[in-house]
Amino acid sequence: MRLLLVEDSARLRELVCETIREAGWSIDAVGTAAEAAAALDAAEFDVALVDLGLPDGDGVDLVRSLRRRGRTIPVLMLTARAAIDERIAGLDAGADDYLTKPFNNGELLARIRALLRRAPQVAMPVLAFGRLAYDPAAARLECGGAEIALPPRERALVEILMRNAGRTVPKRRLENAFSEFGEERSPNAVELAVSRLRRRLEPFDTRVAIETVRGIGYLLTEAPFVEAP
Repeated sequence: MRLLLVEDSARLRELVCETIREAGWSIDAVGTAAEAAAALDAAEFDVALVDLGLPDGDGVDLVRSLRRRGRTIPVLMLTARAAIDERIAGLDAGADDYLTKPFNNGELLARIRALLRRAPQVAMPVLAFGRLAYDPAAARLECGGAEIALPPRERALVEILMRNAGRTVPKRRLENAFSEFGEERSPNAVELAVSRLRRRLEPFDTRVAIETVRGIGYLLTEAPFVEAP
């Protein structure tokens, strides 16, 4: 699950990003409409959180532009403007929901989940491969009914590998998925995440293996069950 936050307040960006990451989702944050347009062209997002007032334009104009281009990404408007006509303008422009600042973090997460549930184009069924089952909306990985606790980066890795099970995923794609705008990324971030994920899966009878395709990327394959002696 990957979200985009468009908010000009650095402090609010920090707080919202912390809330989203603690919920187990990935989030990129930008501060202007121009940066938002570039981000939306460069990557795929599941939900956009858009501030109404931006330093280089209006969030309503950004949403209206998205809809004119046929982009169906769910949009939750975030704003300090509580007037009803402001809300109507945002919804008429193509926003899916509206949340007035200051807001409760629990309500923010609930509204994001609601957008995902009622948007058919981003409906996320549980992914299954071997004995693994991953629920993208809940950010939950299970093996035979037992939950496997994972930090955000490894959850992102699991989701990509399971969506592409049986196909080699290029390392560059994983690097892009791990990246977040404005943050440094270590050159061996993918290798570290794969190594840690393998160790976390070892105690479970997952019936899958993460293979390294040298010089290209990684491949999730089915592995036969080996009974312990």
